[in-house]
Amino acid sequence: MPMDRAAEMEIFVHAVEEGSFSAAARTMRLSPSAVSKYISRLEDRLGARLLMRTTRQLSLTEEGRAFYERARTILNEIEEAEEVVTQLYAAPRGTLRINASVAFTKYQVVPLIPEFLARYPDVRIELTLDDKFTDLVNDGYDLAIRLSALEDSSLIARKYAVNRRMIVASPEYLEKNGIPRKPQELENHDCLHLSSRESFNDWHFDTPEGHVSFRAQGSFSANDGDALHEAVVAGLGMARLAEYLVHEDIRAGRLTPVLTEYVHDLAWISAVYPHKRHLSPKVRAFVDFLAEKFTPIPPWELGLRDARSVRKPEAVTETKAIAAPVTGQQS
Repeated sequence: MPMDRAAEMEIFVHAVEEGSFSAAARTMRLSPSAVSKYISRLEDRLGARLLMRTTRQLSLTEEGRAFYERARTILNEIEEAEEVVTQLYAAPRGTLRINASVAFTKYQVVPLIPEFLARYPDVRIELTLDDKFTDLVNDGYDLAIRLSALEDSSLIARKYAVNRRMIVASPEYLEKNGIPRKPQELENHDCLHLSSRESFNDWHFDTPEGHVSFRAQGSFSANDGDALHEAVVAGLGMARLAEYLVHEDIRAGRLTPVLTEYVHDLAWISAVYPHKRHLSPKVRAFVDFLAEKFTPIPPWELGLRDARSVRKPEAVTETKAIAAPVTGQQS
């Protein structure tokens, strides 16, 4: 790309994003007349009006909108190419601010942090455990650890493993109340209820007849996944809990999974962070460290593979994530 064409493109993008020639001029350290000259030359070369100018504001024409979107992508790629080189020589350092779901992080991430800090001694971790909705960018977090479904957006998600949930009960409860063989038989059982997130109480199953949903309700409810975990171990009923939370109980015989052939997997365990052109060495180091620990088979699945059929998702590294505020999902 000739140097003057690259300059025209950059100046045009700054003018659009900053709303005026004078603001773009200050950013680019040029005079407003120079900015106007570059953009006029760009429009003459393209043979199209890109901006509508008034004394107070700029607005994009249809042609200008199409050019801006492509130019912004090209400039992002140039910045990423430069960062690849500079970050090769940059050691991870500084404070890493993480927002994460409570239960998963407490049981699976926190025990790994001493190893990470030993590997990267110039990094300091500031961890916030929160199961409420969190605006990742506006609240100043470098990344979030998230347990939920992902869709396209401007955020990036590093997927690690499926957040596989299981219907479990204590052997004592099953001996007294029987083992359900089909999802429909849950109507005859005491199913523990999470009061803090109603959508969590919709249990989903894939059956030969199609998708089936069941609304959990019973004699016990709590606003915390850990409380449900303790209650199901104590024999109060059945609960739908994440495998990472109950795998040790299953191995020890304190809990028994049921309906394993029907349970529907809904979500990924992921690290979510702003667009990778802003990714710092400390964030890259942490998301790669978690990938090292949680893929291709997460540790909580080891030892349980013979107990049920394990459906591994396709290998994924990074993808787009939802643009809505980031939330951690507890169980």
